[in-house]
Amino acid sequence: MRQLLAQFKRLPAVASRWIEPNFRLFRTTRLPLVWLLSIIIGLLTAIAAILFRLGIGAVQWTWLGTASEAVASATAHVPWWMVLLAPTAGGLIVGLYLQLIQPKQRAGGVADVIEARAQGGRGLPFWQGISSAWLTVMSLGCGASAGREGPVVHLGATIGTAICQTFRLPNAARRILLACGVASAVSASFNAPIAGVLFAHEVILGHYALTAFVPIVISSVMGTLLARLWFGTDVAFVIPDYQITSLLEVPAFALLGLTCAAVAVIFQFALIGTDWIARNIHMPLWIRPVTGGLAVGAIALLFPEVLGVGYEATDAALKTQLPLTTMLALLVAKTAATSITLASRFGGGIFSPALYLGAMCGGAFGLIAAAAFPELASSHGLYAILGMGAVAAAVLGAPFSTTMIVFELTGGYALSIALLIAVSIATGLTQAVHGRSYFHWQLEMRGVMLQEGAHKWLVRIVHVSDFLEPVSPEAPPPPFDPDSGAPSLKATDTLEAALKTFDESGTARLPVLDQADPTRIIGYATHVRALRFFNSELINAQVEEHR
Repeated sequence: MRQLLAQFKRLPAVASRWIEPNFRLFRTTRLPLVWLLSIIIGLLTAIAAILFRLGIGAVQWTWLGTASEAVASATAHVPWWMVLLAPTAGGLIVGLYLQLIQPKQRAGGVADVIEARAQGGRGLPFWQGISSAWLTVMSLGCGASAGREGPVVHLGATIGTAICQTFRLPNAARRILLACGVASAVSASFNAPIAGVLFAHEVILGHYALTAFVPIVISSVMGTLLARLWFGTDVAFVIPDYQITSLLEVPAFALLGLTCAAVAVIFQFALIGTDWIARNIHMPLWIRPVTGGLAVGAIALLFPEVLGVGYEATDAALKTQLPLTTMLALLVAKTAATSITLASRFGGGIFSPALYLGAMCGGAFGLIAAAAFPELASSHGLYAILGMGAVAAAVLGAPFSTTMIVFELTGGYALSIALLIAVSIATGLTQAVHGRSYFHWQLEMRGVMLQEGAHKWLVRIVHVSDFLEPVSPEAPPPPFDPDSGAPSLKATDTLEAALKTFDESGTARLPVLDQADPTRIIGYATHVRALRFFNSELINAQVEEHR
């Protein structure tokens, strides 16, 4: 009995030793502050997403007379020349803005957010983000064929990054708050809080660490609540209650996945090909959106469904309101219009176009399947839902979050088995052909190889300034002779360049020169210190992904 009482007396000490290090880690990583800031970021991002959608509607109203998403229907009430000239005039405004004001001469998107995450939650200047959002509002409002979700994700991440600058937070916390802005943006755009959480983890962070889960969920919920207060609780696409007719349709679902993979592969090739053509055509920057807008307007004369985000046509496909020939024609027209739009430097994303193409592909497939096997085939509206998820997942490289987005957009949870089959096959085959998502292709075009692992991209984002040993101002070294041919570094050199210089010179210690004055030594970099810093960053990246 005495021994038992002694054990009970030790319980407070044991509990303290158990809890204290965990709570200390909780405080030192600034997680209480991160949780609080996630609420603020979620609300601010939702407000920005609401204003973004209202802005698109306001621009659209100037030439269509309506701010609704029924763009194709509204074009029937305006002259044909208005349909042709609205994207062209919008292209002129966008082109002049790109030429004279926009710093990077392009609008931001999801790829920029992924790159900022790799750089420790940095690299998204606030006013550039606001400028990029305005550029996209003008583009989509005038009828450019692209999505609004990617730009809203960029805007949310920009807000998260801006708030981080007010506080001295570790890189892990900055990345979490950047992802909080993304989660709120997705949930506010789609009225899909679970999908917002998954998208932030899967596409932006690239991991599912528990420390990131709570603040991201908080931010996503805040975004959804505010969006529902403004827009209501209805999902984006209100569709009939489709059911799978027979489990014998499983081979058809697999074949649909194969078909959607073909659509996704062709869509990515179209985006890449038109971008390559645009880069190799020499013309003033401001003319590119004008030319692209004229081309999109010309396509819209025959197929007004390609204008803008395209939710009206997507909804019609989900409700089985489009014939086979129309859906097949819109597959080609939307692919061409979106590729031209993005290659012409209009602002916009690929999420909505991918959903659009998937709905058309699935709907057409369902009609053909019903003609071949009328007793077994489900409604082609059901196949449109499946195609929507499969094509979007394959293009974005985000099967988990895309599957959940489709569930939350349509309420079709009963279709889970069929959707998972189609999504997995489409994603796997697209990966086999392209090897990367569209976002990672964009990053690789900029020389950012994030897909190859942390050891590949860390050497390019770590700079000599991160690990140099500064010289004492009281005992400055003698001036450096830049004409001597002796090896040296600059503070802005990457770790990759520094390691190459160490290797080629065979020197273990190199002087670091002032960028403005190449004769002044501001510090020294050693080979051992550079490797030690690199190893430390690799370890931190692994710990962050598993904590």
